[in-house]
Amino acid sequence: MASGSPDILIVEDEPAILTSLEFILQHAGWKTHSVTDGEAAIKSVQAGQPKIVVLDLMLPRRNGFEVLKVIRRQPATKELPVLILTAKGQQQDKQTARELGASDFITKPYANTDVVEAVANLIGQPPKAIPAP
Repeated sequence: MASGSPDILIVEDEPAILTSLEFILQHAGWKTHSVTDGEAAIKSVQAGQPKIVVLDLMLPRRNGFEVLKVIRRQPATKELPVLILTAKGQQQDKQTARELGASDFITKPYANTDVVEAVANLIGQPPKAIPAP
């Protein structure tokens, strides 16, 4: 990964949630880059591979399942950790995400510490700070 590349790619189309994720993950010591649709997510992963993708399922221009399929089909990104973070908490969505190769799944609303701990576990890098719940 090139110097200056983000540790975390956040793919979220809800502005308030995106701002919250950026804040808690940056406060934990990671560099982030954010996009708001599925097409931009695919381009960002291909342009400069992050250590992890935090991916919403309900996105414009390609949903999270489609983005995950593309990530898993590419040899350079097939092992890239992908944390699914979505309001859809149905068991079927979790099963589909796991079948497509999601690394972990967190349902909104979530505790800030849950997101930070999941990211830290998936990339094997402890946070520099733990946000308040």
